[in-house]
Amino acid sequence: MNGVSWPSDSELDRIKNMVAEMAGVHVDVVKVVASPYRICPLGAHIDHQGGIVSAMTVNKGIILGFVPSADSRVLLRSGQFSGEVCFRVDQIQLPNHTAKPNGKIEENHPSNTIEECKWGSYAKGALYALQRGGHHLKQGITGFICGTEGLDSSGLSSSAAVGIAYLLALETANNLTISPTENIEYDRLIENEYLGLKNGILDQSAILLSSYGCLTCMDCKTKKHKLIHPPKFEMEKNAESKFHYKILLAFSGLKQALTTNPGYNRRVTECREAAEILLRAAGKEVEPILSNVKQEEFEAHKSKLEPDLARRAEHYFSENTRVIKGLEAWRCGNLEEFGKLISASGLSSIQNYECGCEPLIQLYKILLKAPGVYGARFSGAGFRGCCMAFVNSDYADEAASFVKTQYFELQPDLASHLNQDTAVMICDSGDCARVI
Repeated sequence: MNGVSWPSDSELDRIKNMVAEMAGVHVDVVKVVASPYRICPLGAHIDHQGGIVSAMTVNKGIILGFVPSADSRVLLRSGQFSGEVCFRVDQIQLPNHTAKPNGKIEENHPSNTIEECKWGSYAKGALYALQRGGHHLKQGITGFICGTEGLDSSGLSSSAAVGIAYLLALETANNLTISPTENIEYDRLIENEYLGLKNGILDQSAILLSSYGCLTCMDCKTKKHKLIHPPKFEMEKNAESKFHYKILLAFSGLKQALTTNPGYNRRVTECREAAEILLRAAGKEVEPILSNVKQEEFEAHKSKLEPDLARRAEHYFSENTRVIKGLEAWRCGNLEEFGKLISASGLSSIQNYECGCEPLIQLYKILLKAPGVYGARFSGAGFRGCCMAFVNSDYADEAASFVKTQYFELQPDLASHLNQDTAVMICDSGDCARVI
Protein backbone atom coordinates (compact mmCIF):
# COMPACT_ATOMS: atom_id res chain seq x y z
CA MET A 1 0.00 0.00 0.00
CA ASN A 2 1.22 3.49 -0.83
CA GLY A 3 0.61 6.84 0.80
CA VAL A 4 -0.26 7.65 4.38
CA SER A 5 -0.43 4.51 6.49
CA TRP A 6 -3.86 3.56 7.79
CA PRO A 7 -4.51 1.96 10.15
CA SER A 8 -1.57 3.10 12.22
CA ASP A 9 0.49 0.65 14.25
CA SER A 10 -1.02 2.01 17.47
CA GLU A 11 -4.56 1.48 16.15
CA LEU A 12 -3.73 -2.08 15.14
CA ASP A 13 -2.10 -2.87 18.49
CA ARG A 14 -5.06 -1.47 20.40
CA ILE A 15 -7.71 -3.49 18.60
CA LYS A 16 -5.62 -6.68 18.56
CA ASN A 17 -5.16 -6.49 22.32
CA MET A 18 -8.89 -5.98 22.87
CA VAL A 19 -9.81 -9.01 20.75
CA ALA A 20 -7.11 -11.15 22.35
CA GLU A 21 -8.57 -10.33 25.78
CA MET A 22 -12.13 -11.05 24.61
CA ALA A 23 -11.24 -14.41 23.09
CA GLY A 24 -8.53 -15.47 25.54
CA VAL A 25 -5.93 -15.93 22.78
CA HIS A 26 -2.48 -14.63 21.99
CA VAL A 27 -2.43 -11.25 20.27
CA ASP A 28 -0.42 -12.65 17.35
CA VAL A 29 -3.36 -14.74 16.10
CA VAL A 30 -5.71 -11.76 15.82
CA LYS A 31 -6.43 -10.57 12.29
CA VAL A 32 -7.74 -7.11 11.37
CA VAL A 33 -9.97 -5.98 8.52
CA ALA A 34 -9.31 -2.42 7.35
CA SER A 35 -12.37 -1.23 5.41
CA PRO A 36 -11.97 2.41 4.30
CA TYR A 37 -14.58 5.11 3.83
CA ARG A 38 -15.17 6.40 0.33
CA ILE A 39 -15.88 9.66 -1.41
CA CYS A 40 -17.67 10.11 -4.74
CA PRO A 41 -16.21 13.16 -6.51
CA LEU A 42 -18.44 12.65 -9.57
CA GLY A 43 -21.31 10.28 -10.32
CA ALA A 44 -23.72 11.22 -7.54
CA HIS A 45 -27.07 9.41 -7.44
CA ILE A 46 -26.74 7.67 -10.79
CA ASP A 47 -25.32 4.29 -9.78
CA HIS A 48 -28.80 2.85 -9.19
CA GLN A 49 -29.67 3.87 -12.77
CA GLY A 50 -26.71 2.06 -14.30
CA GLY A 51 -24.66 5.22 -14.77
CA ILE A 52 -20.89 5.75 -14.83
CA VAL A 53 -19.45 6.82 -11.48
CA SER A 54 -16.12 7.79 -9.98
CA ALA A 55 -14.89 7.19 -6.46
CA MET A 56 -11.87 6.83 -4.23
CA THR A 57 -11.24 5.83 -0.65
CA VAL A 58 -9.71 7.97 2.08
CA ASN A 59 -7.25 7.03 4.81
CA LYS A 60 -9.99 6.69 7.42
CA GLY A 61 -12.51 3.93 8.01
CA ILE A 62 -13.71 0.83 9.83
CA ILE A 63 -11.36 -1.51 11.69
CA LEU A 64 -12.59 -4.97 12.69
CA GLY A 65 -10.30 -7.14 14.78
CA PHE A 66 -11.32 -10.81 14.92
CA VAL A 67 -10.35 -14.41 15.56
CA PRO A 68 -12.24 -17.54 14.51
CA SER A 69 -14.46 -18.91 17.26
CA ALA A 70 -14.17 -22.43 18.58
CA ASP A 71 -17.61 -23.14 17.12
CA SER A 72 -20.34 -21.43 15.07
CA ARG A 73 -20.97 -18.59 17.53
CA VAL A 74 -20.40 -14.95 16.67
CA LEU A 75 -19.62 -12.54 19.50
CA LEU A 76 -19.12 -8.87 18.66
CA ARG A 77 -18.47 -5.68 20.59
CA SER A 78 -18.32 -2.14 19.27
CA GLY A 79 -16.29 0.95 19.95
CA GLN A 80 -19.31 3.15 19.13
CA PHE A 81 -22.22 1.23 20.65
CA SER A 82 -22.85 -0.56 23.92
CA GLY A 83 -23.89 -4.17 24.41
CA GLU A 84 -22.88 -7.33 22.58
CA VAL A 85 -24.14 -8.96 19.41
CA CYS A 86 -24.45 -12.74 19.58
CA PHE A 87 -25.73 -15.18 16.96
CA ARG A 88 -24.72 -18.39 15.19
CA VAL A 89 -23.56 -18.72 11.60
CA ASP A 90 -25.36 -22.07 11.23
CA GLN A 91 -28.72 -20.34 11.71
CA ILE A 92 -30.59 -19.21 8.59
CA GLN A 93 -30.88 -15.42 8.36
CA LEU A 94 -34.01 -13.81 6.89
CA PRO A 95 -34.38 -10.22 5.60
CA ASN A 96 -34.46 -7.77 8.48
CA HIS A 97 -37.06 -5.39 7.06
CA THR A 98 -40.41 -4.84 5.42
CA ALA A 99 -40.61 -2.06 2.84
CA LYS A 100 -43.78 0.04 3.08
CA PRO A 101 -45.45 1.93 0.19
CA ASN A 102 -44.39 5.25 1.71
CA GLY A 103 -40.74 4.23 1.54
CA LYS A 104 -40.35 3.65 5.28
CA ILE A 105 -38.65 0.55 6.60
CA GLU A 106 -39.97 -1.64 9.43
CA GLU A 107 -37.83 -4.15 11.30
CA ASN A 108 -38.97 -7.77 11.07
CA HIS A 109 -36.90 -9.07 13.98
CA PRO A 110 -37.58 -7.15 17.21
CA SER A 111 -34.72 -7.49 19.63
CA ASN A 112 -34.62 -7.44 23.39
CA THR A 113 -31.87 -4.86 23.10
CA ILE A 114 -32.28 -1.85 20.86
CA GLU A 115 -28.50 -1.50 20.51
CA GLU A 116 -28.18 -4.99 19.04
CA CYS A 117 -30.98 -4.31 16.57
CA LYS A 118 -29.21 -1.20 15.35
CA TRP A 119 -25.59 -2.18 15.01
CA GLY A 120 -25.77 -5.97 14.86
CA SER A 121 -27.86 -6.00 11.69
CA TYR A 122 -24.87 -5.56 9.38
CA ALA A 123 -23.08 -8.63 10.74
CA LYS A 124 -26.26 -10.69 10.38
CA GLY A 125 -26.73 -9.17 6.94
CA ALA A 126 -23.27 -10.38 5.93
CA LEU A 127 -24.23 -13.90 7.01
CA TYR A 128 -27.50 -13.57 5.07
CA ALA A 129 -25.64 -12.50 1.91
CA LEU A 130 -23.14 -15.36 2.11
CA GLN A 131 -25.95 -17.85 2.68
CA ARG A 132 -27.78 -16.41 -0.34
CA GLY A 133 -24.57 -17.02 -2.29
CA GLY A 134 -24.68 -20.71 -1.42
CA HIS A 135 -22.05 -20.68 1.33
CA HIS A 136 -22.76 -22.75 4.44
CA LEU A 137 -20.62 -21.25 7.19
CA LYS A 138 -19.49 -23.30 10.18
CA GLN A 139 -16.96 -21.02 11.85
CA GLY A 140 -18.04 -17.99 13.85
CA ILE A 141 -15.86 -15.08 14.95
CA THR A 142 -15.10 -13.14 18.09
CA GLY A 143 -14.54 -9.54 17.14
CA PHE A 144 -14.35 -5.88 18.05
CA ILE A 145 -15.33 -3.20 15.52
CA CYS A 146 -14.77 0.53 15.55
CA GLY A 147 -14.70 3.41 13.11
CA THR A 148 -12.63 6.55 12.83
CA GLU A 149 -13.83 8.85 15.60
CA GLY A 150 -16.45 11.36 14.51
CA LEU A 151 -17.10 9.79 11.11
CA ASP A 152 -20.10 7.53 11.78
CA SER A 153 -23.28 8.70 9.99
CA SER A 154 -21.06 11.05 8.00
CA GLY A 155 -22.05 10.42 4.39
CA LEU A 156 -18.81 8.55 3.67
CA SER A 157 -20.57 5.21 3.28
CA SER A 158 -19.67 3.88 6.69
CA SER A 159 -22.54 1.37 6.28
CA ALA A 160 -20.94 -0.26 3.23
CA ALA A 161 -17.56 -0.23 4.97
CA VAL A 162 -19.09 -2.06 7.94
CA GLY A 163 -20.83 -4.63 5.76
CA ILE A 164 -17.64 -5.34 3.82
CA ALA A 165 -15.63 -5.65 7.03
CA TYR A 166 -17.97 -8.37 8.31
CA LEU A 167 -17.95 -10.17 4.94
CA LEU A 168 -14.14 -10.28 4.84
CA ALA A 169 -13.91 -11.46 8.46
CA LEU A 170 -16.47 -14.25 8.05
CA GLU A 171 -14.92 -15.35 4.76
CA THR A 172 -11.42 -15.42 6.26
CA ALA A 173 -12.57 -17.39 9.30
CA ASN A 174 -14.23 -19.97 7.02
CA ASN A 175 -11.34 -20.15 4.50
CA LEU A 176 -13.53 -18.85 1.67
CA THR A 177 -11.88 -17.32 -1.40
CA ILE A 178 -14.25 -14.61 -2.63
CA SER A 179 -13.37 -12.10 -5.35
CA PRO A 180 -13.94 -8.35 -4.90
CA THR A 181 -16.62 -8.51 -7.61
CA GLU A 182 -18.50 -11.20 -5.69
CA ASN A 183 -18.25 -9.18 -2.48
CA ILE A 184 -19.68 -6.14 -4.25
CA GLU A 185 -22.76 -8.25 -4.93
CA TYR A 186 -22.83 -9.64 -1.39
CA ASP A 187 -22.71 -6.17 0.13
CA ARG A 188 -25.49 -5.12 -2.25
CA LEU A 189 -27.56 -7.99 -0.81
CA ILE A 190 -26.89 -6.70 2.71
CA GLU A 191 -28.09 -3.20 1.85
CA ASN A 192 -30.84 -3.90 -0.71
CA GLU A 193 -32.36 -7.16 0.47
CA TYR A 194 -31.50 -7.46 4.15
CA LEU A 195 -31.81 -3.79 5.17
CA GLY A 196 -34.15 -2.54 2.42
CA LEU A 197 -32.10 0.39 1.11
CA LYS A 198 -32.51 1.04 -2.64
CA ASN A 199 -28.97 2.13 -3.38
CA GLY A 200 -26.66 0.98 -6.16
CA ILE A 201 -23.17 -0.50 -6.10
CA LEU A 202 -21.01 2.61 -6.03
CA ASP A 203 -20.09 2.47 -2.35
CA GLN A 204 -19.02 -1.15 -2.11
CA SER A 205 -17.26 -0.97 -5.49
CA ALA A 206 -15.17 1.98 -4.33
CA ILE A 207 -14.24 0.29 -1.06
CA LEU A 208 -13.28 -3.01 -2.67
CA LEU A 209 -11.67 -1.86 -5.93
CA SER A 210 -9.88 1.41 -5.19
CA SER A 211 -6.12 1.90 -5.26
CA TYR A 212 -4.07 4.66 -3.66
CA GLY A 213 -3.89 7.85 -5.72
CA CYS A 214 -6.29 6.65 -8.42
CA LEU A 215 -9.88 7.37 -9.35
CA THR A 216 -12.00 4.24 -9.58
CA CYS A 217 -14.33 4.40 -12.59
CA MET A 218 -17.31 2.04 -12.47
CA ASP A 219 -19.89 1.39 -15.17
CA CYS A 220 -22.80 0.37 -12.96
CA LYS A 221 -24.70 -1.14 -15.89
CA THR A 222 -21.97 -3.48 -17.16
CA LYS A 223 -20.26 -3.80 -13.74
CA LYS A 224 -16.92 -3.13 -15.46
CA HIS A 225 -14.38 -0.94 -13.69
CA LYS A 226 -11.00 0.64 -14.32
CA LEU A 227 -8.49 2.67 -12.36
CA ILE A 228 -7.71 6.15 -13.69
CA HIS A 229 -4.13 7.10 -12.78
CA PRO A 230 -3.08 10.74 -12.53
CA PRO A 231 -0.22 11.79 -14.84
CA LYS A 232 3.23 10.44 -14.07
CA PHE A 233 1.81 8.39 -11.22
CA GLU A 234 4.56 6.45 -9.46
CA MET A 235 3.80 3.07 -7.96
CA GLU A 236 6.81 2.88 -5.66
CA LYS A 237 5.93 2.68 -2.00
CA ASN A 238 5.57 6.08 -0.34
CA ALA A 239 6.05 7.86 -3.66
CA GLU A 240 4.75 11.41 -3.46
CA SER A 241 1.83 12.06 -5.77
CA LYS A 242 2.39 14.60 -8.52
CA PHE A 243 -1.00 16.03 -7.58
CA HIS A 244 -0.78 18.65 -4.86
CA TYR A 245 -4.17 18.14 -3.25
CA LYS A 246 -5.81 17.09 -0.04
CA ILE A 247 -9.35 15.90 0.61
CA LEU A 248 -11.30 18.12 3.00
CA LEU A 249 -14.22 16.66 4.96
CA ALA A 250 -16.49 19.19 6.67
CA PHE A 251 -19.15 17.84 9.01
CA SER A 252 -22.62 19.24 9.56
CA GLY A 253 -23.49 17.74 12.94
CA LEU A 254 -26.58 16.05 11.43
CA LYS A 255 -26.75 12.32 12.09
CA GLN A 256 -29.74 10.48 10.67
CA ALA A 257 -29.59 6.94 9.33
CA LEU A 258 -30.30 6.83 5.61
CA THR A 259 -32.70 3.89 5.96
CA THR A 260 -35.02 6.02 8.13
CA ASN A 261 -35.25 8.84 5.57
CA PRO A 262 -37.79 8.04 2.81
CA GLY A 263 -36.37 10.82 0.61
CA TYR A 264 -33.58 8.63 -0.77
CA ASN A 265 -35.77 5.71 -1.82
CA ARG A 266 -38.35 8.11 -3.27
CA ARG A 267 -35.74 9.66 -5.58
CA VAL A 268 -34.78 6.22 -6.86
CA THR A 269 -38.44 5.49 -7.64
CA GLU A 270 -38.79 8.82 -9.46
CA CYS A 271 -35.79 8.03 -11.67
CA ARG A 272 -37.36 4.72 -12.65
CA GLU A 273 -40.68 6.42 -13.36
CA ALA A 274 -38.93 8.90 -15.65
CA ALA A 275 -37.11 6.07 -17.42
CA GLU A 276 -40.35 4.15 -17.93
CA ILE A 277 -42.04 7.14 -19.61
CA LEU A 278 -39.03 7.92 -21.82
CA LEU A 279 -38.57 4.30 -22.88
CA ARG A 280 -42.26 3.93 -23.70
CA ALA A 281 -42.08 7.07 -25.83
CA ALA A 282 -39.02 5.67 -27.61
CA GLY A 283 -40.77 2.34 -28.24
CA LYS A 284 -38.33 0.30 -26.16
CA GLU A 285 -39.27 -2.55 -23.81
CA VAL A 286 -36.33 -2.90 -21.44
CA GLU A 287 -35.66 -2.44 -17.73
CA PRO A 288 -36.86 1.05 -16.70
CA ILE A 289 -33.56 2.59 -15.68
CA LEU A 290 -32.15 5.77 -17.18
CA SER A 291 -29.00 4.13 -18.58
CA ASN A 292 -31.29 2.34 -21.04
CA VAL A 293 -32.39 5.73 -22.39
CA LYS A 294 -30.13 7.36 -24.98
CA GLN A 295 -29.28 11.06 -24.61
CA GLU A 296 -31.08 11.87 -27.86
CA GLU A 297 -34.18 9.97 -26.69
CA PHE A 298 -34.22 12.03 -23.52
CA GLU A 299 -33.94 15.27 -25.51
CA ALA A 300 -36.70 14.16 -27.89
CA HIS A 301 -39.20 13.06 -25.26
CA LYS A 302 -38.40 14.99 -22.07
CA SER A 303 -41.43 17.23 -22.63
CA LYS A 304 -43.57 14.21 -21.72
CA LEU A 305 -42.13 14.19 -18.19
CA GLU A 306 -43.67 16.04 -15.27
CA PRO A 307 -41.32 18.74 -13.91
CA ASP A 308 -40.06 16.66 -10.97
CA LEU A 309 -39.28 13.65 -13.15
CA ALA A 310 -37.67 15.86 -15.80
CA ARG A 311 -35.29 17.26 -13.20
CA ARG A 312 -34.33 13.77 -12.00
CA ALA A 313 -33.57 12.70 -15.58
CA GLU A 314 -31.68 15.95 -16.26
CA HIS A 315 -29.46 15.22 -13.26
CA TYR A 316 -28.73 11.72 -14.52
CA PHE A 317 -27.71 12.74 -18.04
CA SER A 318 -25.73 15.82 -17.00
CA GLU A 319 -23.97 13.90 -14.23
CA ASN A 320 -23.01 11.08 -16.56
CA THR A 321 -21.41 13.67 -18.85
CA ARG A 322 -19.58 15.28 -15.92
CA VAL A 323 -18.09 11.92 -14.94
CA ILE A 324 -16.68 11.34 -18.42
CA LYS A 325 -15.19 14.85 -18.53
CA GLY A 326 -13.89 14.50 -14.97
CA LEU A 327 -12.05 11.26 -15.67
CA GLU A 328 -10.22 12.93 -18.54
CA ALA A 329 -9.39 15.97 -16.38
CA TRP A 330 -7.94 13.66 -13.71
CA ARG A 331 -5.93 11.73 -16.27
CA CYS A 332 -4.51 15.00 -17.61
CA GLY A 333 -3.77 16.43 -14.16
CA ASN A 334 -6.22 19.32 -14.54
CA LEU A 335 -7.43 19.75 -10.97
CA GLU A 336 -9.05 23.10 -11.73
CA GLU A 337 -11.38 21.56 -14.34
CA PHE A 338 -11.93 18.50 -12.16
CA GLY A 339 -12.96 20.74 -9.27
CA LYS A 340 -15.38 22.79 -11.39
CA LEU A 341 -17.14 19.59 -12.43
CA ILE A 342 -17.42 18.48 -8.78
CA SER A 343 -19.04 21.79 -7.83
CA ALA A 344 -21.43 21.55 -10.79
CA SER A 345 -22.35 18.06 -9.60
CA GLY A 346 -23.14 19.50 -6.18
CA LEU A 347 -25.36 22.18 -7.71
CA SER A 348 -27.25 19.64 -9.82
CA SER A 349 -27.78 17.46 -6.75
CA ILE A 350 -29.49 20.44 -5.12
CA GLN A 351 -31.44 21.84 -8.09
CA ASN A 352 -32.25 18.75 -10.19
CA TYR A 353 -32.04 15.76 -7.86
CA GLU A 354 -33.41 17.95 -5.05
CA CYS A 355 -31.59 16.27 -2.22
CA GLY A 356 -29.78 17.89 0.67
CA CYS A 357 -30.99 20.07 3.50
CA GLU A 358 -30.28 23.63 4.59
CA PRO A 359 -27.22 22.95 6.81
CA LEU A 360 -25.53 20.80 4.13
CA ILE A 361 -26.31 23.33 1.41
CA GLN A 362 -24.82 26.07 3.58
CA LEU A 363 -21.73 23.94 4.15
CA TYR A 364 -21.41 23.30 0.39
CA LYS A 365 -21.53 27.04 -0.34
CA ILE A 366 -18.96 27.80 2.38
CA LEU A 367 -16.55 25.25 0.90
CA LEU A 368 -16.83 26.88 -2.52
CA LYS A 369 -15.56 30.14 -0.98
CA ALA A 370 -12.74 28.55 1.03
CA PRO A 371 -9.15 29.35 -0.04
CA GLY A 372 -7.53 26.80 -2.32
CA VAL A 373 -10.67 24.70 -2.87
CA TYR A 374 -10.91 23.27 -6.38
CA GLY A 375 -14.47 21.95 -5.99
CA ALA A 376 -16.97 20.64 -3.46
CA ARG A 377 -20.21 18.69 -3.13
CA PHE A 378 -22.23 16.64 -0.63
CA SER A 379 -20.65 13.39 0.47
CA GLY A 380 -23.70 11.18 0.23
CA ALA A 381 -27.28 12.31 -0.31
CA GLY A 382 -26.96 15.53 1.68
CA PHE A 383 -29.64 14.59 4.21
CA ARG A 384 -27.00 14.29 6.93
CA GLY A 385 -23.26 13.94 7.41
CA CYS A 386 -20.67 16.02 5.60
CA CYS A 387 -19.50 17.76 2.45
CA MET A 388 -16.22 16.93 0.74
CA ALA A 389 -13.84 19.10 -1.23
CA PHE A 390 -10.58 18.80 -3.13
CA VAL A 391 -8.21 21.52 -2.00
CA ASN A 392 -4.70 22.61 -2.91
CA SER A 393 -2.51 21.00 -0.25
CA ASP A 394 -0.73 24.31 0.38
CA TYR A 395 -4.04 25.85 1.50
CA ALA A 396 -5.58 22.88 3.31
CA ASP A 397 -5.08 24.18 6.86
CA GLU A 398 -6.29 27.67 5.94
CA ALA A 399 -9.34 26.27 4.17
CA ALA A 400 -10.21 24.04 7.13
CA SER A 401 -10.05 26.98 9.53
CA PHE A 402 -12.19 29.13 7.20
CA VAL A 403 -14.89 26.48 6.85
CA LYS A 404 -15.06 25.77 10.56
CA THR A 405 -15.40 29.46 11.45
CA GLN A 406 -18.02 30.20 8.81
CA TYR A 407 -20.17 27.16 9.55
CA PHE A 408 -20.06 27.68 13.30
CA GLU A 409 -21.45 31.19 12.74
CA LEU A 410 -24.33 29.97 10.57
CA GLN A 411 -25.22 26.81 12.52
CA PRO A 412 -24.10 27.28 16.14
CA ASP A 413 -26.50 24.67 17.54
CA LEU A 414 -25.45 21.90 15.16
CA ALA A 415 -21.80 22.91 15.38
CA SER A 416 -21.92 22.63 19.17
CA HIS A 417 -22.40 18.86 18.77
CA LEU A 418 -19.20 18.52 16.76
CA ASN A 419 -15.80 17.67 18.15
CA GLN A 420 -13.76 20.81 17.51
CA ASP A 421 -10.73 18.74 16.53
CA THR A 422 -12.61 16.68 13.92
CA ALA A 423 -15.29 19.13 12.67
CA VAL A 424 -13.18 19.59 9.53
CA MET A 425 -10.72 16.84 8.60
CA ILE A 426 -7.84 16.87 6.13
CA CYS A 427 -7.43 13.47 4.49
CA ASP A 428 -5.39 11.70 1.85
CA SER A 429 -6.33 9.11 -0.73
CA GLY A 430 -6.69 5.58 0.65
CA ASP A 431 -6.46 2.00 -0.55
CA CYS A 432 -8.97 -0.85 -0.86
CA ALA A 433 -10.45 -2.98 1.92
CA ARG A 434 -8.11 -5.75 3.06
CA VAL A 435 -7.34 -8.25 5.81
CA ILE A 436 -4.17 -7.53 7.77
